[in-house]
Amino acid sequence: MDEWRWMTAADLGRGIATGEIDPEALCEVFLTAIEAHEHRDRIYARVTPDRARAEARAAAIRVRAGTRKSPLDGVPVSWKDLFDTAGVATEAGSALLEGRVPERDAHVLAVASAHGLVCLGKTHLSELAFSGLGLNPMTETPPNVHNADWVPGGSSSGAAASVAFGLAAAAIGSDTGGSVRIPAAWNDLVGLKTTSGRLSLEGAVPLCTSFDTVGPLCRSVEDATLLLSVLEGSKPADLRGTSLKGLRIGALQTAVLDDIRDAPLAGYDSAVGKLRAAGAEVVPFDAPEVTAALAQSSVYAAEAYGLWKDVIEAAPEKMFDQILGRFRSGGEMSAPDFVAAWTVLKDARKAWDARVAGFDAVIAPTAPILPPDRDRLMSDQDYYVTENLLALRNTRVGNVLGLSALTLPTGTPACGLMLMGRPMGEEALVRIGIAAERALA
Repeated sequence: MDEWRWMTAADLGRGIATGEIDPEALCEVFLTAIEAHEHRDRIYARVTPDRARAEARAAAIRVRAGTRKSPLDGVPVSWKDLFDTAGVATEAGSALLEGRVPERDAHVLAVASAHGLVCLGKTHLSELAFSGLGLNPMTETPPNVHNADWVPGGSSSGAAASVAFGLAAAAIGSDTGGSVRIPAAWNDLVGLKTTSGRLSLEGAVPLCTSFDTVGPLCRSVEDATLLLSVLEGSKPADLRGTSLKGLRIGALQTAVLDDIRDAPLAGYDSAVGKLRAAGAEVVPFDAPEVTAALAQSSVYAAEAYGLWKDVIEAAPEKMFDQILGRFRSGGEMSAPDFVAAWTVLKDARKAWDARVAGFDAVIAPTAPILPPDRDRLMSDQDYYVTENLLALRNTRVGNVLGLSALTLPTGTPACGLMLMGRPMGEEALVRIGIAAERALA
């Protein structure tokens, strides 16, 4: 049964539906693997075996009664430790929130549980979700699946590791500037950034509510599609009959190729060739509004510090200095400058929408760098700042422009291909994504 750990969530769901996989046995396979894994405590902040077993038992009863709640009913997943879990500590990777125990589940967790997902536990993350690297010396830094000494990407670091190491069938994370897509790309997974406002943030510890989004990290585009449906309680997109033939895909040139390292560039170029071979027309284009939008990224720190200032300044010694500095930088932005920055962002979004109207999707490398070494990040402050900003740059395009976005493995280790779609256009995006997934396989 160990092979169940490496199957897609969708395939596990199908096995449960046919009776080939027992939800309780499946749950035990994952709980046993978690307990025995050498990196358990670097990946999971807390495991919830009692809840998992109870939910798996209920799923098994529904299978026998023919009353399954969704295609993923009985499938075990992990949750980033910023989603509230009733009676279980939710600390968002921060010593500032040590001992914080919510009374009720986050809205998305409650909806997903009502549709049969089994909660295995809570995964580590970057401190208060404010880093694209996944380095967290205040709690734990999860391992990268390619090298345990590399950072896994953040901020949904443990989420990616839980799937990549076979300790969850899928994971639920959040993405404010790339926090689903970067760790997914660096661990060869699929990651879906949903449009801001699509999924509820109620009961999720905030970083920057203007940009915070909820999204899955998983093994396939089909998984991402099904997980989106159970997170919001909707019908999943129809993935049948998809093809890249005749699609017009824009290849963004502005900013996303600057200072790109050799391996990510090679992975991206190879991926573009495969998309063209599958019948897509790939059209390079420039978009100066992207540069304008990225230049307003200080709104992140300003809003984040506005939300967290009182908590942080009551005990700043409890924070990693790099994260503390990022938060405090937000205090340097004036209210007029904040309003002006948002005016630029809104204008950039309008310009982008007009520019890409003739494309079915837009592509870019998910990250221009490979996962950095954990020890060097801790010992070299300049290196930390450079790598963190580069890690987040490409994915942040999707956030500042308010888009839906998807990252796919390219076949080049730790190098992802990012597809960007329209706001609230996740259904169309995953249809393109599953065709691209076939082309890249």
